[in-house]
Amino acid sequence: MEKPDVGFEIRRRFLPFILIISSVSVINVHSQSSSNDAAVMQALKKNLQPLSSLDWSDPNPCNWNNVKCSKDNRVTGIQLGHQNLKGNLPQTLNNLTQLQVLEFQHNQLTGPLPSLSGLTQLHNLLLNNNNFSSIPIDFFDGMSSLQNIYLDYNAFTAWSISENLKTASNLRMFSATSTNLTGKIPDFFGADTFSGLITLRLASNSLEGRLPDSFSGSSIQSLWLNGQKSTFRLNGSIDVLQNMTQLTEVWLHTNSFSGPLPDFSGLNKLQNLSLRDNSFTGPVPPSLLSLKSLKTVNLTKNMLQGPTPKFNDSVAVDMIGIESFCLPNPGVPCDSRVNTLLTVAESVGYPRVFANNWKDNNLTGVIPNELKDLPNLIEIDVSNNHLSGQIPSFRENVKVKTEGNTNIGKDDPTVTAIPPSNGVLGSGGTSGKTPGTLVVVGSVIGGVCVVFLAGLLAFCVYKAKKNRSSSNGPGNPPCQHTMVIHPRHSGSDGDGFKITIAGQTNAGGSTETNSHHTSGDVHIVETGNMVISIQVLRNVTNNFSPDNILGKGGFGTVYKGELHDGTKIAVKRMESGVMSETGITEFQSEISVLTKVRHRHLVALLGYCLDGNERLLVYEYMPQGTLSRFLFNKGNEDLKPLLWSKRLVIALDVARGVEYLHGLAQQSFIHRDLKPSNILLGDDFRAKVADFGLVRLAPDGKGSIATRLAGTFGYLAPEYAVTGRVTTKVDVFSFGVILMELITGRQALDETQPEESVHLVQWFKKMHINNDTFRNAIDPSLELDEDGLASVTTVAELAGHCCAREPYQRPDMSHAVNVLSSLAELWKPSEPDPDDVYGIDLNTSLSQVVKKWQAMEGISGFDHSIGNTQTSIPIGPSGFGDSFMSHEGR
Repeated sequence: MEKPDVGFEIRRRFLPFILIISSVSVINVHSQSSSNDAAVMQALKKNLQPLSSLDWSDPNPCNWNNVKCSKDNRVTGIQLGHQNLKGNLPQTLNNLTQLQVLEFQHNQLTGPLPSLSGLTQLHNLLLNNNNFSSIPIDFFDGMSSLQNIYLDYNAFTAWSISENLKTASNLRMFSATSTNLTGKIPDFFGADTFSGLITLRLASNSLEGRLPDSFSGSSIQSLWLNGQKSTFRLNGSIDVLQNMTQLTEVWLHTNSFSGPLPDFSGLNKLQNLSLRDNSFTGPVPPSLLSLKSLKTVNLTKNMLQGPTPKFNDSVAVDMIGIESFCLPNPGVPCDSRVNTLLTVAESVGYPRVFANNWKDNNLTGVIPNELKDLPNLIEIDVSNNHLSGQIPSFRENVKVKTEGNTNIGKDDPTVTAIPPSNGVLGSGGTSGKTPGTLVVVGSVIGGVCVVFLAGLLAFCVYKAKKNRSSSNGPGNPPCQHTMVIHPRHSGSDGDGFKITIAGQTNAGGSTETNSHHTSGDVHIVETGNMVISIQVLRNVTNNFSPDNILGKGGFGTVYKGELHDGTKIAVKRMESGVMSETGITEFQSEISVLTKVRHRHLVALLGYCLDGNERLLVYEYMPQGTLSRFLFNKGNEDLKPLLWSKRLVIALDVARGVEYLHGLAQQSFIHRDLKPSNILLGDDFRAKVADFGLVRLAPDGKGSIATRLAGTFGYLAPEYAVTGRVTTKVDVFSFGVILMELITGRQALDETQPEESVHLVQWFKKMHINNDTFRNAIDPSLELDEDGLASVTTVAELAGHCCAREPYQRPDMSHAVNVLSSLAELWKPSEPDPDDVYGIDLNTSLSQVVKKWQAMEGISGFDHSIGNTQTSIPIGPSGFGDSFMSHEGR
């Protein structure tokens, strides 16, 4: 008889009891875990305020709004974005071990971020646009399921991305723009670690060093590394890009990258490329020009060489500020000798020192003897060049400035003329001692500039002579006709060739600062080339007729005027009642700023007048008036609503103008009063920023300056309204409000709206929380297709960033320009007219050009109109000078 299995019998009898005990243990564990989750959520509730918009009264957090749980009451999702919450996050947050989604974006949370180490289930983490103060070093430990990380716009103390992020091998999005990241870009963002990484955005930080080699072969599509603020910024070559074949968007602007551009032939998905404000050298590669996918490219402010690139017509191109191409015409090849120089430079990697010398614009040779015969010449300035030879015998009343030319007055037999050739200015002679010869051997660009200058010089002589005869006729009191001509690249006083030409006033001659009375007892203060008499302004505005009023503001009234040659102008007349110290300060500020800046998206100051208590400013005329007309008064004036495409271009124009004021002009300025009524439109609906009476110099670095509160409520940044201190970020806030107005068609402050909707910014942010409410906020006059709606959504997100509560959370204007330029078609220069009326041959010597223009002076039928702009303002209207001194940003 077989013995029974005692062990089996024991298991059979006691197994049910074991199973029951195990089940109880599991239940106890789950119960304990959900209890821990509830404790964490109660701590979170205690730390946050206000929670009035959320129903968190139930003792079970799984019944709270915006909280998701599993079937066993474990918290799996917390979604509290855009709730205007304050407070901080509890340090026990990483006890929510089943958490998959954590969203606190666009709030006002403060304090240090808690460590989230151990949250192995977390895949979406959105903490952007808050006020968190620091991020712990073990923050990413063990978060192996992470896919999307948004940390943008938090002013953390300096931090770097730790190695423990590598455990998140499924990462698709990592965005940490403006978070005070320091050090080098980690060398693990490549395909070996993150095979699915699509978006990497580390803009506006303090990163430095080279692009990591691990980028090669990665799956990254959107790469933002622009605007680093460290001393050396990101630098070196960008050759690694040529192996990043999935790229669609690359922003590397405002860094210190150098060397030649890489081969782009493998990047057949690339659409947007921004490389401005770096130190790239060498030619633009044909592989970039032939990319069929390309939509926008920005190469502004680099040292690129070779021929001016000609992109496809479908590509929006920005190349302002590049003076180093061999010829100005797109697609025209360089001279063979220039190509030889480039070949030599290529063999050593297009060194920066060669690119700097390439742009050298110093002049050598002798002053042309023919210049002494120009009848209207009163001053010639050739300071700080390398001229030699004898100075021509100019008339006694001609002021000649030659200091800084060590060999002036000496014959220099070593100077040899360069024979004419395509792209190189020659003298037509063979000896540097030949009378009337100006030999240019500094650079190709120098030669082009001098011939261009000669044409301008002769034109101004002719125009000044014609203006003198017409302006001094009956009923026209004398006015100063000063013309100051400079080369197009004149960043410093010692750069290039300068000539000043002026007609004579009745007082005799022209002085830099002179106060006198004319025969008409009109008081004129001559301080350069911008003064015009009160009588002329009375004549052109029909004695300031009410019929000519264009608008009124705090400063006074703006009148339309028309000069005798048909040129239209806008005359801003200060009311006598605002002749306070503040009013005079604003008047002086406007003159001071607008004589220092020149940009196609800033309204140009053409002149001014001081006569007794009269203070008048004269601007270019903008036919379509203010942007506010088309946004808020279209019903009253029977105006057609602006299409979204036009609104987008207007926003880009304004952004470019303000970006120039903030950082691209020779001095940085804060506008302080950006609003639609200070944005003027031309016939083509291109926009220009106006009204610079409240402008202040921007402080260096990140500092702020205290000033009296000024501006317009509804557009004032919160910190400015509270403290009276300003930075450039107050303009960014105002610009964000303007974007909201363009989207909604509503004013910043509208007392006709319900109380909760009076303030546009607050209302807009609430409406922007979800897609349904946002669609209701869009201007009903806009007819949008799917692409248009996507564009509006992108601009709305930008507007939200610009109107962030804290200044450091707002982007720079350069960021706004790049976002908008990827959506709108940029301005592109027109093709040169092959039948140019001046017939300037770049192979003609300066002396020959001067003779040609001398001959033309006596031709009465000669057409002297340089060209027309969309705003009906010629290059040099009668009674005003025209300066080519200023740089134009981008």
